[in-house]
Amino acid sequence: MKSLRNTALGLSMGIVAASTAFADGHAKELTIAIVNNGHMINMQKVAEAYTEETGVKLNWVSLEEGVLREQVTSDTATGGGQYDIINIGMQEAPIWGAAGWIEPLNFSAEYDVDDILPAMREGLSHDGTLYAAPFYGESSMVMYRKDLTDAAGVTIVDNDSWDNITAAAAAMHDPENGVYGACLRGKPGWGDGMAFVTTVANSFGAAWFDKDMKPTLDTPEWNAAVTMYVNLLNSYGPPGSEGNSFNEILALYNEGKCGLWIDATIAASFLEVDGVAYAQSPNAGNPVGANWLWAWAMAVPSGTENADEAKAFIEWATSKEYVQAVGNHPDFGWAKVPTGQRASTYAIPEFQAVAGFAAAEMAAIDSAAPGATDLKPYVGVQFVAIPEFPEVGTAVSQEIAAALSGAKSVEEALAAGQAAADAIMKEAGYY
Repeated sequence: MKSLRNTALGLSMGIVAASTAFADGHAKELTIAIVNNGHMINMQKVAEAYTEETGVKLNWVSLEEGVLREQVTSDTATGGGQYDIINIGMQEAPIWGAAGWIEPLNFSAEYDVDDILPAMREGLSHDGTLYAAPFYGESSMVMYRKDLTDAAGVTIVDNDSWDNITAAAAAMHDPENGVYGACLRGKPGWGDGMAFVTTVANSFGAAWFDKDMKPTLDTPEWNAAVTMYVNLLNSYGPPGSEGNSFNEILALYNEGKCGLWIDATIAASFLEVDGVAYAQSPNAGNPVGANWLWAWAMAVPSGTENADEAKAFIEWATSKEYVQAVGNHPDFGWAKVPTGQRASTYAIPEFQAVAGFAAAEMAAIDSAAPGATDLKPYVGVQFVAIPEFPEVGTAVSQEIAAALSGAKSVEEALAAGQAAADAIMKEAGYY
């Protein structure tokens, strides 16, 4: 078989190891559960070369974010073995690694694990052991149409105030011509709308729990944050914002329908409109926690019978050579490479030439603060690194979506969220 070492894709690293794993001549199949975001979708095409070289058939299960989390959690917790490789993130990786749900990852020296950005490596490890390899990493930032802000005579700056962000959204808002001032997540789910709302709450000085791990959704800080958020979207957002998460807003933005969007830095790789500018996330006096930290990573469930083959694929798919493969791929190019995972990516001249967002992305990642602070006794920015948080965050997000849709007042939603969170934490034995 023709070696990929000599092809334009340059996919040799990792494939050598994978070929060794399959030296018995029996082709394997791997079933991979991925989130239906752009970089993951692109991987399916890039990985055709992996199958050609190794004979490994890759069965892709692409799922919406909330559905992925539900199915992967259920299968992994029970050792169901439905998947050989799964997409997870920083909330799950350390907890699942400690519980033995996923396999530790020990890659070859050529993989250069030290090239992975420290924030990503640490967030996906437990006790110094890596349990998931970052396919891409992200923080969050403002992405705005500078042509629209210039035309409206307004400016957006790094770490802006929410008052100024609201004023900018109002100035750009032109629904008669199909432009909405602000497009923001509202879809229920701890990693969907709640991820963004948590950063807003953080910026107002709120926290999920106090030092005794009791929920604090009944505080003035939470009320101020959610009230501002609901008013901003109801005044200057698109209709039906309670149904929008990353993919829905990306589509709106690329249709020219959004003035500003505050979301994952990785979105910048997929923006197709002209005149986009970037700024660090706004806050209401507290910049710590105003921008999140996340990685969509690849892990091996302990229930798989194909652990060695799965690890070999992950080593290839998260390598420096994979970045080169995407950059040199005729369907993608350097503007579409996965970012936020490896330091070396930002030194590639071809990437620097097309990635106008790179400096803003790295500034956001570098400023993200997942550690415990005086305001919060837990690890995590837009999530809390405890096993109960997905249940808590999802329950509260449903209440906030109800406030966004007008089904409840902000006060009613937060009271119901507080009650739900309190019941979950009590049952878990925190107090």
